[in-house]
Amino acid sequence: MRRVSYRRDSASPWSGASGDRTLEGVMRRGFRTWWRAGLLGAAVTLVAAAVAIPATRADIPYPDDDPFYTAPTSLGEYANGAILNSRPIQVFGLPLPVAGWQLQYRTTGSDDAAAADVTTVLAPLTPWTGPGDRPLLSYQIAEDSLGTRCAPSFALRGGRDFSIATTLLDVPFLAEALRRGWAVVVSDYEGPASRFFDGVNSGRAVLDGIRAAKSFAPLGITDASLLGAWGYSGGAFATLWAMQLRAGYAPELAFAGVTSGGVPTDIPALARGVDGSYQAGLAVLILIALARNDSGNGLADELNDNGHALMAQEATACGGDLVGRHLFGHVDDYATAPGILGSPPFLAATGHQELGGWAPDVPMYLYHSNNDDVIPSAGFSALVDRYCALGATLTAVHSAVPGHNPAAIVEAWGAMNYLSDRFAGVPVAAGCTVR
Repeated sequence: MRRVSYRRDSASPWSGASGDRTLEGVMRRGFRTWWRAGLLGAAVTLVAAAVAIPATRADIPYPDDDPFYTAPTSLGEYANGAILNSRPIQVFGLPLPVAGWQLQYRTTGSDDAAAADVTTVLAPLTPWTGPGDRPLLSYQIAEDSLGTRCAPSFALRGGRDFSIATTLLDVPFLAEALRRGWAVVVSDYEGPASRFFDGVNSGRAVLDGIRAAKSFAPLGITDASLLGAWGYSGGAFATLWAMQLRAGYAPELAFAGVTSGGVPTDIPALARGVDGSYQAGLAVLILIALARNDSGNGLADELNDNGHALMAQEATACGGDLVGRHLFGHVDDYATAPGILGSPPFLAATGHQELGGWAPDVPMYLYHSNNDDVIPSAGFSALVDRYCALGATLTAVHSAVPGHNPAAIVEAWGAMNYLSDRFAGVPVAAGCTVR
């Protein structure tokens, strides 16, 4: 999980010298600052302030209580990516210099059943001045959750509680994409059942969200608009699954470039690495999600009474909730026998979700810290080798920046500039470049 630290001083936007100390005042000033100056650091300050100064918005219901998310009875009659409903929004519920809408759209889950998902589409108010038509970036936030209250759409519409923290941590990158003039689509790719670590479900939802965004006339995307995709950590999982599925599921979507960092690979090693640590809640998240996503995989049968109680108690938890509640815990405390993270049902469940079964046929820029404290780097190296062996075109960066969170910040510039080059039409050489 990514973290944000902050300090109070007279120059900070939440100090008395800066005037309005409400969340709305802080966020208005932060957005005006990055819009005028293009400073990523200003957006980081904005995020810290937003997390530090929560407020309530009773008029923004959670998705489960919001009729906008209710699927129409005729859902099965629509094509994948078809828009079912739409509404304009003020991004974060504030008068910011960004046009925003939310679209309900049809997708198909990993069970091949029709589902209604929601995506948020954003566009700068300034005209596009680059070559061709305004490009569209599909940005996958690390949803990392078991409940829809943690979905990006709730936060981006203006929801106010700590379930929005993960989305707020991506504001600097969303802000920079918009500053560069790109339109952005942010889909709730886990879907209405919040299926964490379900690759097919996530990948299809990403692709159908892009289809919906492209067909939504007010966003101003045309058939000539170049497409890109980006995700970090859990967002990278969804992004790369979408690219693996693209040729078979959405062949009409041609991507100029795709970037992903902090890529979740070798899920058993990830879970074992965080189990018993300050990030032990992530192992709990993985265990519950995989047991819940497929009731027939036998993983739930490996849980004891405490484990079944845990699944019920944490049924709508966000990843951040779980990290806070399970510090230094061990998932074996919820198992009928020691070693559940190495049990055949767990290994089978994770095996179905691992990336690398197919090589994406789009240009990619992948990056990962050599000393990632959450996701071991060995799995990333193996995935890069696998993609290259399958004929992918990619640049892979083995970052010297230590830590999952620091690498997300420092290496973002390389990812952003890679996308800028692709949107500008700069050609990319076929094959693999690894550094």
